[in-house]
Amino acid sequence: MRWLLLLLLLLLPLPAAADPRLEAALPEIRRGFADWMRDSRVPGLVWGIVTPEGLAHLETAGLADLETGTAVTAETAFRIASMSKAFTGLAILLLRDEGRLRLEDPVALHIPETRRWARATPDSPAITVADLLHHTAGFVTDDPWGDRQQPMAEADFSRLLAAGVPFTRGTGTAFEYSNLGYATLGRIITNASGMAYQRFVADRLLRPLGMQATTYDVTAVPRARLARGYRFEGGRWVAEPEMADGAFGAMGGLVTTATDYARWMAFLLSAWPVGEPGTGPGPRATVRAMAAAGGPPQARPRPGSQPCRMAVGYGAGLLVAEDCDLGRVLYHGGGYPGYGSHMLLLPEAGVGVFAFANRTYAGPSAPAWEAALALRRSGFASPRPQPVSPALAQAYGAVARIWQTGRIDTVPESLAINMLLDRSAELWRVELARLKGELGACDTSAPVTATGALSGQFRWACRFGRLDGQILLAPTPAPQIQALRLAIVGR
Repeated sequence: MRWLLLLLLLLLPLPAAADPRLEAALPEIRRGFADWMRDSRVPGLVWGIVTPEGLAHLETAGLADLETGTAVTAETAFRIASMSKAFTGLAILLLRDEGRLRLEDPVALHIPETRRWARATPDSPAITVADLLHHTAGFVTDDPWGDRQQPMAEADFSRLLAAGVPFTRGTGTAFEYSNLGYATLGRIITNASGMAYQRFVADRLLRPLGMQATTYDVTAVPRARLARGYRFEGGRWVAEPEMADGAFGAMGGLVTTATDYARWMAFLLSAWPVGEPGTGPGPRATVRAMAAAGGPPQARPRPGSQPCRMAVGYGAGLLVAEDCDLGRVLYHGGGYPGYGSHMLLLPEAGVGVFAFANRTYAGPSAPAWEAALALRRSGFASPRPQPVSPALAQAYGAVARIWQTGRIDTVPESLAINMLLDRSAELWRVELARLKGELGACDTSAPVTATGALSGQFRWACRFGRLDGQILLAPTPAPQIQALRLAIVGR
């Protein structure tokens, strides 16, 4: 077990965390990754925490190469497998923005070789770019097979497409993950852009983000910087063959480092919240469109030990889910001969977690999600507060006047037309008198919490209890209240 001792000795924290909330979560996160690494028998590991400003924390452990004893560092290059799909997804959306393709285009419009077979059944629609993007084309799940197609020559891929692809179900009827589908998107990017897929991604995404150490060509990575991929069989480590880049690169071909990948994650996170300025190789709205899931939703368990059943869809190279504790999450794993990886974004909090390992299909999803939960509990990954709009602030001021006077018709200009039709001014007077009689004087200076530009909630401390309130504004040019709900806390 000499290798296990080396793993424990080579734990290298980079850099030191400054935020006390992050510092508070790190011991639990370290234990989670260390336990996973030991239990999964992984030679080497790197994990990081990212914000829109960049890498907030990074740690490495173990060995990149068992033969040479080379330790994993921040600059060690790993294959990230299907986490490459997000680059393909954004490339498709950029081409859509430029009018070079439409998501509703039939695939045959961009790949003539598919014209003969690009319909699952006679009564199915022709498969579209969107079907490939969202894994709803009707292709069969092909993780084991697809991974080994990485080096396929472009001419061989053309012959495969011309020969025809069998369907396992009708187009658009269900989600079924397909590496072949994303390889086909790579060919669409090549044909629509007029340049090789790999060059398009490098020119439009990698270089603008400063991802100089990221490549599709594993042979271009210096041996001393490459995490060698292993499988464990027969009681010993066996090196996996290094597959060259080829026609299936769009589904899982990227080789990257932790510092480079943190730039990508920071770029994605910088697209939130809506309305703020941002810079990068793609419009912020286009990046957010990666989270627009298509096709029927799925029910999936949250990775890790803490139970949560999530509603999940597939966007543009990212899985999109509503988590019980984390809210909206975007995530993806990567499994490949010799490698396993995982990434998780919390766009509402502006925090991401990623991890790379060098053992076949050893995806560190569980510790990554446990890390996100620890960051949420510590406050580091709490949702960013939404700013209170002038319209909401004005309406909240009207609510305070309503409470102080005990009459809703004190501020008629602040009421939408439905308010006194839904409940008369007299019934409002009776209800306000009842609440004030039970609660006594209330402090109405507490701030309102925005739940949207035109909605909010508040809580007032009163002499004999607390009052919860919700405001919803109407879509009118001047701020007008269309719904006001008041309730005593605990009732």
